[in-house]
Amino acid sequence: MSGHYNLKALIKAIRSCKTLADERAVIQKESAAVRTSFKEEDSFTRYNNIAKLLYIHMLGYPAHFGQIECLKLVASPRFADKRLGYLGIMLLLDENQEVLTLVTNSLKNDMNHSNMYAVGLALCTFANISSEEMSRDLANEIEKLLGSSNTYIRKKAALCALRIIRRVPDLMDHFISKAKSLIQDRNHGVLLAGITLITEMCELDEKVCDEFRKATGLLVKHLKNLVTTGYSAEHDVLGITDPFLQVKILRLLRLLGRGDPASSEIMNDILAQVATNTDSTKNVGNSILYETVLTVLEIEADSGLRVMAINILGKFLSNRDNNIRYVALNTLNKVVSIDTNAVQRHRNTILDCLRDGDISIRRRALELSYALVNEGNVRVMIRELLSFLEVADNEFKLGMTTQICLAAERFAPNKRWQIDTVLRVLKLAGNYVREEILAAFIRLTCHTPELQFYTAQRLYAALSNDLSQESLTLAAVWIIGEFGDVLLQGGTIDDGEEVKQVTDTDLIDLLNLVLSSPYTNTLIRQFVLTALSKLSVRFKELSTPQQSSNQDRIAEILAGFSSNLELEIQQRAVEFSNLFGLSDVKLGVLERMPPPEIRATMMGTVSERKPVGSTRTDKDTVVDLIGDDLTSPTIGNVPTASGPSTQDLLADIFGGGSSDMGGGSTSSSIQQNGSGKSAAADIMSLFDSTPAPSMSKSPVPNVSSPLSAGGGSGGGSLFDLVTPSPSSSQPPAIQQQQQAQQPKANLQSYTAYEKNGLKITLTPKVAPNQPGLIQVLARFQNTSGEGIAGVNFQVAVPKTQQLQMQAMSSSDVAAGSTETQQMRIHAPAGAAIRLRMRITYTKAGQNVTDQQDFAGFPADLTGSK
Repeated sequence: MSGHYNLKALIKAIRSCKTLADERAVIQKESAAVRTSFKEEDSFTRYNNIAKLLYIHMLGYPAHFGQIECLKLVASPRFADKRLGYLGIMLLLDENQEVLTLVTNSLKNDMNHSNMYAVGLALCTFANISSEEMSRDLANEIEKLLGSSNTYIRKKAALCALRIIRRVPDLMDHFISKAKSLIQDRNHGVLLAGITLITEMCELDEKVCDEFRKATGLLVKHLKNLVTTGYSAEHDVLGITDPFLQVKILRLLRLLGRGDPASSEIMNDILAQVATNTDSTKNVGNSILYETVLTVLEIEADSGLRVMAINILGKFLSNRDNNIRYVALNTLNKVVSIDTNAVQRHRNTILDCLRDGDISIRRRALELSYALVNEGNVRVMIRELLSFLEVADNEFKLGMTTQICLAAERFAPNKRWQIDTVLRVLKLAGNYVREEILAAFIRLTCHTPELQFYTAQRLYAALSNDLSQESLTLAAVWIIGEFGDVLLQGGTIDDGEEVKQVTDTDLIDLLNLVLSSPYTNTLIRQFVLTALSKLSVRFKELSTPQQSSNQDRIAEILAGFSSNLELEIQQRAVEFSNLFGLSDVKLGVLERMPPPEIRATMMGTVSERKPVGSTRTDKDTVVDLIGDDLTSPTIGNVPTASGPSTQDLLADIFGGGSSDMGGGSTSSSIQQNGSGKSAAADIMSLFDSTPAPSMSKSPVPNVSSPLSAGGGSGGGSLFDLVTPSPSSSQPPAIQQQQQAQQPKANLQSYTAYEKNGLKITLTPKVAPNQPGLIQVLARFQNTSGEGIAGVNFQVAVPKTQQLQMQAMSSSDVAAGSTETQQMRIHAPAGAAIRLRMRITYTKAGQNVTDQQDFAGFPADLTGSK
């Protein structure tokens, strides 16, 4: 069987095929001919056969049977044979092939070849396919070639050394001394390869980074030469000298200056020079500016240089190229916490990006907008966000409604404005409002009696115009049922607007209309039946002329649902109907609910996958317990939809991603004390201290929602996570009282964390009258000579246990001082206390995040079963 004479003939034959079947037949025939030729050991045709085989491989057909022939070709003394043989080895082999061990000897021989191009072929092949074993075998050869007098060989040897330290980091020490000489080289290629090698070494080992910090001045000199040198035809790209080398140097400077003020000081001037002299009208210039910005933001640069870097990102936002704008928004999201005021200057440009046609840019601009909201711009920012909410894609709405309402609660200038904002959200995106946000709105209404008429009237009008928004319907029905008498009494709105008087008949007509609406679901029907029953009592209290007829209408509506196929609705209707005949009991059962406890130290938010209006709490729900002023670990103190939310935090704590978490989140539940004392006072009492009177006004409430129309929260979470509120939300008296708390002499302290000068000890105490209840006093001691700021201590416990935490006495721990934090754990008898801790703080300008498990308490702490 004979094949085509050479590669050119094979290509011509394949291109002449009209169908895929014809092409396959030609290749099968040619492959068979090549196999036969290999068996005949014809060295003259081997070159042509390998060339044809590589073309067949490039078309996607099997060519592995030519691997050994490639090795034979490499052994040929002819350069052309070596070049094709090495090309075949790179294409047909990878580092997992057993045949690779046969290549090692050929590579070693050719690395010592007298022809530099043969050496180059061996180095190029090694850099592409070397395995861990081959790297160990040939590391000495590569080290020797790094000292070659030939710049061509030195450059390729540096890239081979890069391959070696990636495969075997233990061999890094072999190349440190030679790498120092590489960055002194004047040749462009050698310098570029050397800096790439050093950058990789510095990323892998901090000790190596310390070693090369001495060369910071030399790198700055190289960069200065590139910036100040005129036109260089050899390495010029659109008028900019050697941008690739500039970018590599900037990346290495970023590693050397991180956490090192001395090195950062050396490079400050050249970074400012690069930022001001680089042409930003061309994309190649923008790439250098972007690397400069990242370097400035990561090293210990002065504030003026940081502001300049953020201004460069702001300039990127006005660029027509969507890629550059996306990069700018993404970077601003990461640095907004470093210098919020500098980012605020570009607020208008960021808001303009909300109207961009690219969905990725809109998403990034939205995240950044959340982080920019503060007391000074809350009205403007919320107005812009509400305008965007009207036209936003549905995938944005759930996160937007949560963020708008959280920002409104934190920064609202007054309660009226906050209520108006939430009402606007309910009208615009009522089907995308989380239950916890709705519950917070109802709590706010219950605790603002002066605005109850205003809120009820606005909800009544909104519901009359639109029945399609579920959360709007739920809020309106709940408020009308609870405050129907306030609405019927009428009132005035302080802006002079005329309000149409609402009658009891109007309320029943509206609720009846809701029941017959195609948008109504089971949950809304439950709410309506409850509201109608409550209105029957409200009407009676008012003794309206139509009281008897309206009572009959309500009874008739309830009776109509007494045989409903939905068991919950049927049961509810039957119970309320029977309640109608018990006038003495009905007044007490249907009287106005006491206002739900204000969440002074908590704010609930849930996973985006939670269905709207659900009263069920399962593993698809996560409750993020945030402080009174909504301080969270996210940028700008306002939680972002895609930033490090509590859902991401839990995933980090459990050591896995969303796939490990089922729905990606867990639920959290804190039981409320049934006694008249507040939960906060109860916690304080556990440590033998009397709470200040103001604490009783800010109890830790139940996480359960006042919206629940029926049923309860089902299922516990894997872990209950509690994030304490900032200490600023507590009166100074309480803080002093907490600081004064010291463990008793007979209590044993256990060290839970000791790093970077921060020592955390836990002192457990068993409550004698409450079995299974453990009070723990955490003490944060700064043993270093400098202050530690922004300490945030988060703790998770197993799902069989419950955890409550007080705020820290102060999040800033001065040098040599101690701060405290109290918590209590309720565990079953005999259960081991296990804590998973996440500690974040800032020391010497560096943000530190640590995660640690603790199980050092005695096994008998919770008693025996």
